[in-house]
Amino acid sequence: MISVIIPTYNEKLDLEKCIESLGAQSYPDFEIIVVDDGSVDTTSQMLRSASKTLPGFKYFEQKHQGAGAARNLGAKHARGEILVFVDADMTFDKNFLKILAGPIEKKETKGTFSKEEFVSNWDNVWARCFSINEGWEKGRRHPKNYPDKQKVFRAILRSEFERVGGFDPSKGYMDDWSLGQRLGYDAVNVPGAIFYHKNPDSLAGVFIQAKWISKRPYKLGRIGKIFALLRASLPESLWVGFWKSLFNMEPLFIIFKIVYDLGIFIGILESLVLDKTVK
Repeated sequence: MISVIIPTYNEKLDLEKCIESLGAQSYPDFEIIVVDDGSVDTTSQMLRSASKTLPGFKYFEQKHQGAGAARNLGAKHARGEILVFVDADMTFDKNFLKILAGPIEKKETKGTFSKEEFVSNWDNVWARCFSINEGWEKGRRHPKNYPDKQKVFRAILRSEFERVGGFDPSKGYMDDWSLGQRLGYDAVNVPGAIFYHKNPDSLAGVFIQAKWISKRPYKLGRIGKIFALLRASLPESLWVGFWKSLFNMEPLFIIFKIVYDLGIFIGILESLVLDKTVK
């Protein structure tokens, strides 16, 4: 059995699409566990309704602590021998779970991920700008020549997850990397496990995501954060935004870059002054 665990925070509309997509999976035996990480929108009402109508569905709520803590809570209540971790803004090919879990069920490996991760809203200019900023391959959520092994697991044996105590929520934006660091080995790519991931598609969404990204650990600690503040300053944003907008023939990228770097700047200040590590 597979347990699909989804942390969510103020993502009701995306979460509905995610759950609907999982409902169309060809894999016969799985449960869906959603952990609401302190949402203040109408997510809780939707989850209560879904729990009454969807078989194999359950949800839990916690105070806002971040995705890592939410994933750990979901895993605590899971029944599956294999845990699958996805985000609320993902949708999936009908064979995603079957292909992703296949090598684990065959005992070929203990954990997997998929490089076939596509941007679901590529027609949106801000979504395209986000990929440009990250240096990702066109239409995908990773760079070209992405390695066949990485620290972020999509599927893992539950026994291995429990052996190391799951994710480290203190890592902030990088908490999904912490599982691989604790395990001491990487996830293996599974060709054919196709899924789609939404990029921020509004300037407000870009700002919020940038604040979240800024919560990652920095080399040199506080000194590294101060250096990152300088890189996110307005003169630097204008300079980088101008040249990247020309190079990529995306005029609105300069506006994107100003908003994105403002989110980074404020997020770093929050972590320095308030020690805040969540969105």
